[in-house]
Amino acid sequence: MASGCRYLILRTSWVFGLHGANFMKTMLRLAREKDELGIIDDQVGTPTWTRHLADATALLAARPDAHGLYHLASGGETTWAGYAEAIFAEALRLDLLDKTPHVRRITSADFPLPAKRPSNSRLDCSALSRDYGIALPDWRIALVDCLADAI
Repeated sequence: MASGCRYLILRTSWVFGLHGANFMKTMLRLAREKDELGIIDDQVGTPTWTRHLADATALLAARPDAHGLYHLASGGETTWAGYAEAIFAEALRLDLLDKTPHVRRITSADFPLPAKRPSNSRLDCSALSRDYGIALPDWRIALVDCLADAI
């Protein structure tokens, strides 16, 4: 940005998909291994599907007028624990899991990480919608569609 050249920067959050390492895939693996999981419930954000990110990025890249710094994330919000419960429920519905573990809601202090995480990582994506008409669907819809692709 400081160089003065034309740029397009997209900030996003809680990215998930069928490939690579991410929370959704970790939860599916752990659900097969454990009967109970302690999941953080005092951090709020928005899970965002890689396919929606790619589609929106391609639309913007095709526009010669697209430039600036924008937030790009799914609609809605949840906690990590709420996200995990949604993953388990949908995976069970699709027969991707035989059982779901009990989610024990814990605080960030109960699960210390090397890097401090913000308690609120929701992004205001209204500028991207206003300027380019791009708004991603709710994260729950994205999760259902993503897991459906796994079968």
